[in-house]
Amino acid sequence: MHQLARFLPFLRWFPLRGENIKADLIAGITVALVLIPQSMAYAQLAGLPPYYGLYAAFLPGIIAALWGSSAQLATGPVAVVSLLTASALAPLAATGSSQFVALAIMMALMVGIIQLALGVFKLGVVVNFLSHPVIVGFTNAAAIIIGLSQLNKLFGVSMGRSEHFIQDIWGVLQQVGDTHIPTLIMGVSAFAIMWGLKKFAPKMPGVLIAVALTTIVSWSIGFEHNSNGKVDEIMDEDVKTLANNFSRIEITNDELNSKLSEKSAELKQHQKSHEGGSQRTAALNYEIELLRLELKNTEGENRKLARSLRKFIFEQVPPANGQPAKLYLTNQVPAGEKTDGYRWRIKKFSKGELKLVGGGEVVGAIPAGLPQLSMPSFSWDMMSTLFSGALVISLVGFMEAISIAKAMAAKTKDRIDPNQELIGQGLGNIIGSFSQAFPASGSFSRSAVNLNAGAQTGMSSVFSGIIVLVTLLFLTPLLYHLPQAVLAAVIMMAVIGLVNFKAIKHAWQTHKHDGIASAVTFLATLAFAPHLDNGIMVGAGLSIILYLYRTMSPRVAILGRYQDGTLRDAKANNLPVSDYIIAIRYDGSLYFANVPYFEDTLLEAVSKSPCAKHLLIVSNGINQLDASGDEVIHHMVERFRSNGIRVVFSGLKKQVLNVMQHSGLFVYIGQENIFPDEDKALDSIYAEVLETDPNAQCRLMKDHHIGGADGVKTWL
Repeated sequence: MHQLARFLPFLRWFPLRGENIKADLIAGITVALVLIPQSMAYAQLAGLPPYYGLYAAFLPGIIAALWGSSAQLATGPVAVVSLLTASALAPLAATGSSQFVALAIMMALMVGIIQLALGVFKLGVVVNFLSHPVIVGFTNAAAIIIGLSQLNKLFGVSMGRSEHFIQDIWGVLQQVGDTHIPTLIMGVSAFAIMWGLKKFAPKMPGVLIAVALTTIVSWSIGFEHNSNGKVDEIMDEDVKTLANNFSRIEITNDELNSKLSEKSAELKQHQKSHEGGSQRTAALNYEIELLRLELKNTEGENRKLARSLRKFIFEQVPPANGQPAKLYLTNQVPAGEKTDGYRWRIKKFSKGELKLVGGGEVVGAIPAGLPQLSMPSFSWDMMSTLFSGALVISLVGFMEAISIAKAMAAKTKDRIDPNQELIGQGLGNIIGSFSQAFPASGSFSRSAVNLNAGAQTGMSSVFSGIIVLVTLLFLTPLLYHLPQAVLAAVIMMAVIGLVNFKAIKHAWQTHKHDGIASAVTFLATLAFAPHLDNGIMVGAGLSIILYLYRTMSPRVAILGRYQDGTLRDAKANNLPVSDYIIAIRYDGSLYFANVPYFEDTLLEAVSKSPCAKHLLIVSNGINQLDASGDEVIHHMVERFRSNGIRVVFSGLKKQVLNVMQHSGLFVYIGQENIFPDEDKALDSIYAEVLETDPNAQCRLMKDHHIGGADGVKTWL
């Protein structure tokens, strides 16, 4: 059973006891009350329709709990991973489009495969490349970006998506004067409810209550108001030209997609009937690549046009006397024309048809029933494009999950296996991708709720998943009138706790290099937004460079004899040193990056003591030795011996001695020059000095004016 539990970790839950099932059921229900509205909000943050959040809250959480090692970790959609998903996919497809959804599902599959591979091959340590200061800087920046990205939904205005997030936010702020007041009231009310309950009734499900109350109000007042129109109804010629251009490019895109499908089918047929290296195969590949480039350019142009068109606000004159409706820009309605009293925005374009929004935006219709189980669609070209983003999401998501799991394990006295947790998270994302889920990870807030609610095993996550299942099957109509502004408020409320500038300050106080890495990651993430993966890559790279810089110049001390007989840093303790015996302590591993520093240090020490014939290297601080270090030691010993200087080592560790023995350096140095500690090394040196020059003791004592009971021991 123990061996079987290695492959099926959930067997550890058995036999299930009645009190544990009851505790897990209560915890599962409690978490689900937070999970359902949060998951829909995070799907919106990821650029997907809100109901995809329910898909990501269903199977991934159950599978991750079954194959993970933490009893309380709650897996599902989370803010940072959702934002990373959106930032990775936004340049490749229009947000919310069917292509965008397909890419998000493929991203979940890639993230799962990477995490599963890391777990199976026990490579969980790879997350150590993302140091804590880097994660702190990234998390702070990501929390700010997440909060600001919801401003447009809170004010009820549009926000374009460009290569510069700050520019997008500035565009939102410029539209503050066009704020949809009912939308703002909904968002602020949700804030007030959640904050008030958190402060005065923390045990109440504040998120659920805010969602329920605002949804009821939205339904009762007719918060949503939609209409349809046509491009020809737009009265402003410049805006109509933009809309017509959008329609024209849309037709071009359809034609390019059709040609691309034909050429791809022809290529496959040709590869089956001819050898792959034929000229026709090369020509078809070239034509397909050109079509893809052209399609990418036209799709990018249409995204820009769509952003521009969504910024316009119209007033509509309803159809009358056989005349079609008319859409005028705000404040440009001719005298005598009577509008319907609403302010309209263009939400969506399709084949010359306009979907108009004149009220607040709501979640809308959610497909009832389970998500369709199917193999995610993918292509090798797209996988290579998404790989860097998938790798960052895999590492950041897992680091968030494992840090939460370890924090809870410290309280529950459980044992967390990082590699098993990687397997659980990986399987959760892989299985989730087959049920139309986007990338998921462990949630800090929901895991804390799970722990505080008394969860005993991963069954609590299974119960949460079952409640999500019930919601998908029977309760989706109740969510139709949920305002988008409320979901924005849920997201902003959740990420407020992630902003922690004290952590950056603490990193600076601990070590200046850590503070620099944290601050640079913070600024780079903000600067590169919406491409957040670039920010964290810059931080991780800088962190590694600063580490290498620190280890390139480790601390080196010339030693002198302290009054208690021990060897200590002569400079720090104001101790005299011998002109005839040099003792050096090297506090750092010897590897390719710092061997030049090691070599220069020894040469400088010897040059300052021209009479010295013995060099003692106190090696207790040398933890590792690579081929470069081995070569430099061999070279230095050879050089000093040729100048009549004996090189002695003390305190070499086993792993360093092993390298020396394998390379032959141990034999070259000689066992007579390697000692377990500095006292034995000095005894050997003293004996050799007195053997060659019996008068050395008195002369050295006179030179240094040192006395003591043991004259020989006072040389250094």
